[in-house]
Amino acid sequence: MAEEKVLSYNDVVLRGSDLEILQGPHYINDRIIEFYWSYLSTTISDRILFVPPSISFWIANCPDSQSLREAVNPLNFLSRDLVVFTVNDSSDFTQAEGGAHWSLLVYERANNVVVHHDSLTPMNRSQARRFFKAVKGFLGDGSEEVRFIEGQTPQQTNAYDCGLYVMRIGRVVCDWFEGQCDRGIDLWFSELNEEVDTVVVANLRNAVLELILGFMKKSK
Repeated sequence: MAEEKVLSYNDVVLRGSDLEILQGPHYINDRIIEFYWSYLSTTISDRILFVPPSISFWIANCPDSQSLREAVNPLNFLSRDLVVFTVNDSSDFTQAEGGAHWSLLVYERANNVVVHHDSLTPMNRSQARRFFKAVKGFLGDGSEEVRFIEGQTPQQTNAYDCGLYVMRIGRVVCDWFEGQCDRGIDLWFSELNEEVDTVVVANLRNAVLELILGFMKKSK
């Protein structure tokens, strides 16, 4: 039952094991994050791009420049004002759903900056720096160098909610972008402090489960 397909949503296939993850205090896998990104993408401007975790992982670990270009060019970063990536601490291509920690990278065009948000700072700092080094040449218009900063991030208090923090932070950043007329240098940091905490993140686990169950019901 765990590997039985329970929902096809856009290009994402969810299985019974994904529901089990959401029902308990478990580490969030890449399929659940990809589902949530896909769902958010149906509700927002096409100026925002949520890059699926599998593609983010490949970008971060491409073995050569040609493979990197082939992965990045179809994403058309130059047509986006906000690009959201996931960072995973695994570099092992042979292990499906590997790694033990998620964090978030966000490129914001107006300030030409990539911001790293890690709910267990500084656990993914080196991985985020490696990711930034791989992708920075494809961001911006080339007139000035893209900056990298470590953003202040609400911190998790357990070992398994990093994926939920990534999902919640991604949503807050998206809402900030959609609601701002003047996107200044303060970015979305105050919104994170107000809208991301342990209670909100815990509630998100159930909210995503209910969202999936709702789509499952509609698909029958």
